[in-house]
Amino acid sequence: MIKKENTHISTEELMRQNDIAQRIKANNANEYNNTGKIKYARIITYGCQQNNSDSEKLKGILKSMGYSHTDNNEKADVILFNTCCVRENAELKLYGNIGALKNLKASKPGMVIGICGCMMQQKHAVDMIKRKYKHVDLIFGTHNIYKFPELFEKALHEKYTLIDIMDSDGVIVENLPIERDEKHKAWITIMYGCNNFCSYCIVPYVRGRERSRNPEDIIDELSRLSYDGCKEVMLLGQNVNSYGKDLDINFDFADLLYKVNEIKGIERIRFMTSHPKDISDKLITAMKECDKVCEHLHLPFQAGSDRVLKSMNRVYSKEEYLEKVAKVKKAIPGIALTTDIIVGFPGETDEDFEETLDVVRKVRFDQAFTFIYSKREGTPAAKLANQISEERKHINFDKLVEVQNKISREINGDYKDNVYEVLVDGPSKTNKDIMTGRTRTGKIVNFKGDKAQIGDLVYVKITDIFSWSLNGELIETKNNRS
Repeated sequence: MIKKENTHISTEELMRQNDIAQRIKANNANEYNNTGKIKYARIITYGCQQNNSDSEKLKGILKSMGYSHTDNNEKADVILFNTCCVRENAELKLYGNIGALKNLKASKPGMVIGICGCMMQQKHAVDMIKRKYKHVDLIFGTHNIYKFPELFEKALHEKYTLIDIMDSDGVIVENLPIERDEKHKAWITIMYGCNNFCSYCIVPYVRGRERSRNPEDIIDELSRLSYDGCKEVMLLGQNVNSYGKDLDINFDFADLLYKVNEIKGIERIRFMTSHPKDISDKLITAMKECDKVCEHLHLPFQAGSDRVLKSMNRVYSKEEYLEKVAKVKKAIPGIALTTDIIVGFPGETDEDFEETLDVVRKVRFDQAFTFIYSKREGTPAAKLANQISEERKHINFDKLVEVQNKISREINGDYKDNVYEVLVDGPSKTNKDIMTGRTRTGKIVNFKGDKAQIGDLVYVKITDIFSWSLNGELIETKNNRS
């Protein structure tokens, strides 16, 4: 069932949810005293940084309920899937992973399997889970994470799948517990939802309209993070450039950058994602003047043809996009630019695709996230005629990747033999003797450095270059640990 709820969440309601969490924690503690068994939960996340941020909140709530984290399905007493519906592959992968848990659930009837996130805001997806995956215990959406303790407690006692989806533009809930994956870096959601309604995109329908957090709440959260040793923050929103438009005060995203730049201890500020139509001169100036804002801008252009852009409802032209990029490059020399590109949008001709390649060649992006158009049920583009054949999509996609990879290698080549500041993320996943981190421009750097620790800012001389990463030699460690 889909039901409507008020968007105002009272302090009393949050306290009630916390009381339920503490009740569950006490029950888990009693079971541990009787059996010695620790309760474990696993969260599997698909999609964007916003989903990762939501998963950190869910992990925090689970911890408040007495659950430890695990990456092992066999060990888990709770498995949550936080879903994405932007691409078809994510949906298909989810169905496969849920089906694979049927036998495990049968052998552990007390296990709770839950599914949440964007995909669950779509009725057809919920109906599919109800019909084909009856071993799923709980389904909830993007707007009611704060209710998870109550929903979880009910699911423990229900014989059938419990479904709770809010049909609204969503809520803003402050002070939920958060268990962050990293101490030295943090995702900070500054706004929720989207008002743009690009014709190919399902996000406004599953995340709701734009809702900006109050700047005081954002600054308070960042100040606490800084005190705990956080060095880099990523400010998140579906369109961060429109932050503040729904607030009762005259305060926009550029103003927020200036405020965050003043926080002691925060060394780097990143943000994602920006919509080209909302890149203002004021914002470009703020990026230039705020020394902690990294020299990197992710600015999706999606297609180079004005005809396709209009069909996508992107509300800018190819020329307008190039003009804004030129302003950014002039104000911030050496800035790294990344983008999103869709290949094979309905009605896209070879001439339209050549316009996309023209933008890639003129802008010279450091990296491009390239996607083959995927029809999403519920979007206007899904109803368009002239859907492109899969063969044509893949031919053009391969050509785009070839052009962009060549540019990426050339840009990375300019890094060789130069020294750059790198924030250390930790040992490489493939070689524990190698440390890895990122430059201010977002380049991945691998280097040997026994004295470097996670969260340090170090200086590395680049010795080898690859398409997406760099190798280097540690020159100096700047100790920034609290």
